[in-house]
Amino acid sequence: MALLDELKERLKMLEQLSPSNLKKLGNERLTDFIEKETVRARRRIDDLMQRYPSAGPRELSQRMIDQKKQLASMVGGITGIFGVITVPVDLTGMVYLQMSLLIEIALLFKANPRSDTARNELLDVFGEANGIGPLQRSTPKVIGSLAAMLLSKGGLKTLSRAMPLVAAPVSAYLNTQHIQRVGEAAIRHHDGWPRAHEKAIKAKKDQ
Repeated sequence: MALLDELKERLKMLEQLSPSNLKKLGNERLTDFIEKETVRARRRIDDLMQRYPSAGPRELSQRMIDQKKQLASMVGGITGIFGVITVPVDLTGMVYLQMSLLIEIALLFKANPRSDTARNELLDVFGEANGIGPLQRSTPKVIGSLAAMLLSKGGLKTLSRAMPLVAAPVSAYLNTQHIQRVGEAAIRHHDGWPRAHEKAIKAKKDQ
């Protein structure tokens, strides 16, 4: 039953990655996206925790990363075949997967993505992991603007579109690497050395 539920959930995510849905997603307000995706992410997390009841946040986060990497590979493999024309679609799909992953990892570490602080932190992690830099001071209003930022920061070069048939497997590989990098950045943010240092300082103050 758990395997069937996972398959259904992945099919739902693939539906989100269809060109028509990605076009709608590009115009969706960021706050609305986070609100909807938080609900879906909680459902995916509940299912994962039922299957791996003894797993901690880090292990569950990596499992979430691996799931997104499989989807990212499919996005890269399909859109890479069509070359430069599909780069905006590819990037929008990658933004969706990365933002969805960031929301999942935030929830695994007991953060609330709906709060202003957590939303700004989420965007900062996204920006830094993608080489854009912190986005807190200029929070984009729609998902499409994040894809535009990736494109302006070298998306064409990064995703390698010079030779479409060769670029398909290259794009699939790079997409999975991007997902892993974003996921690791999120884990470090929520449970890494900086966060551990903050907790230590807070603990001393509470003594």
